[in-house]
Amino acid sequence: MIKRTFLPLLLLTSGLASAAELTDMEIRWLQAGSAVLAYAKQELKLPLDITVQPQAGPNDVPLALGYQNGRCKLVLSMRGNANAEDILSTVPAAQRPLMIEAMVAHEIGHCWRYTQGIWHMMPSGFVESQPQPDSGAAEALRDTRREEGYADLVALAWTQQRHPADYAAVAAWMRAVRQPSPATGSHSTLAWLEQAPTGAAFAPGVAVFEQASQLWQQGLLLDR
Repeated sequence: MIKRTFLPLLLLTSGLASAAELTDMEIRWLQAGSAVLAYAKQELKLPLDITVQPQAGPNDVPLALGYQNGRCKLVLSMRGNANAEDILSTVPAAQRPLMIEAMVAHEIGHCWRYTQGIWHMMPSGFVESQPQPDSGAAEALRDTRREEGYADLVALAWTQQRHPADYAAVAAWMRAVRQPSPATGSHSTLAWLEQAPTGAAFAPGVAVFEQASQLWQQGLLLDR
């Protein structure tokens, strides 16, 4: 894990003035995800900015990713959000940084897809095993679900590479988080999570995005 001394550099390069302007919760989450963020910005050179909302909206999740003017926007919506850390409520305190790191890796998975110009695109040669949705809303929901499935696999691939001893805990937590979703909901990613019951499912010696892509294609065949 990158030490706290990295945080001011991260904030400077992300358009945030100083750590003093952040809340304790925001600092904890950024520290937990700092290894992912450093990899994304320093090694991958992804066009990534970090944005802190001054006031969370009623339906905002604590961490999300958007894309604007060719840049990824990692958005923290924690201020005024009493439920910001509910997603971690079942996780022992010592393991929470692992889950936050996985969430950040998930969002970087989205950023990668955006920057590669393949957002909502299927692999070359992919043939639908089920009829296409007959409405725009259904198609949009399906496309979102597939992107969420890919990003979940990136999070697991990252965990396997960086924290293999903790893979089972992170994977179990992700399945529990996704389980309540409707079977056809935008975040119902079990078809992909089931492709990686253990870290051994990921091909060794391959970048996390390629590892995720291999299993993602298998999950696409099961998506309904």
